[in-house]
Amino acid sequence: METVKLNDKSGLMDAIRYFSDPMVCLEAVSRVKWAKGPTCPRCQSQRLSFLKTRFIWTCLSCRKQFSVKVGTIFEDSAIGLDKWLTAMWLLANCKNGISSYELAKDVKVTQRSAWFMLQRIRHAMHIGSINKMTGTIEADETFIGGKARNMHFGKRRERIRGRGPMGKAIVFGLLDREAGKVHTSVVGTRRKHHLHEVIRENVAPGSELNTDALKSYEGLSEYTHKVIDHAEAYVDGTVHTNRMENFWSLLKRAIKGTYVSIEPFHLFRYLDEEFFRYNERNSTDAECFQKVLGCVGGKRLTYAQVRG
Repeated sequence: METVKLNDKSGLMDAIRYFSDPMVCLEAVSRVKWAKGPTCPRCQSQRLSFLKTRFIWTCLSCRKQFSVKVGTIFEDSAIGLDKWLTAMWLLANCKNGISSYELAKDVKVTQRSAWFMLQRIRHAMHIGSINKMTGTIEADETFIGGKARNMHFGKRRERIRGRGPMGKAIVFGLLDREAGKVHTSVVGTRRKHHLHEVIRENVAPGSELNTDALKSYEGLSEYTHKVIDHAEAYVDGTVHTNRMENFWSLLKRAIKGTYVSIEPFHLFRYLDEEFFRYNERNSTDAECFQKVLGCVGGKRLTYAQVRG
């Protein structure tokens, strides 16, 4: 087989061929995990001996053996790195995401294993930021949940106890119009104290804030607050929330078309995946993959934590 190198024009087929070599996979993860070279996780020594037949290191100081998976989302998994890295490529670059059933069929694992792999990768993609949004910010909220008419009678009676959004999860989003970046989070209610807390945590004072006419947005005096009343118009010059609403349509298309159903306590993981894909929409496949791969270290997640 000819040598394959990943570049900006590489696609899925190139990635599969590239990561078919176990040593290539090990080196790719090793470079991300240990920028200054492999280090023993027990004693931090760099006096190591590499066992080529087993792809593990032996520490010459404490005699501990360890693999590149230790301390990453790959730990405690018998699945090979070739399948892990291919799954990461697919999740980062599939336009509407990839379901566990699709991944199971593509990389030849069980659906249960594929779901666990995807949840671990989504956990790694959860990247917080200390930098607040500036400039012109759009704020909007939406509801995620099944339609009452499509529910079984018993489930509808259990969940739907009123009109409108009852029984649905509330998602709040902020979009930086200049940078084209999105931040989303699950909130308990649309009340003023919930929305104000998220806005003040993520938007720098003095920024221009565009919202709809929801009363909960009132009182944000530290921002240049501009309101568009959707009962009258959707755009008034530069005042609108259309780009944020466009993101909601992309999110719901992915949920309805790919995932079909998401439990509320797992919703935040899918939001992280979707706004990562939206924020990196102008990056190449290889660049998106490298950004996801760069998050694997120090992100170990147990089965109990994944299950919630």
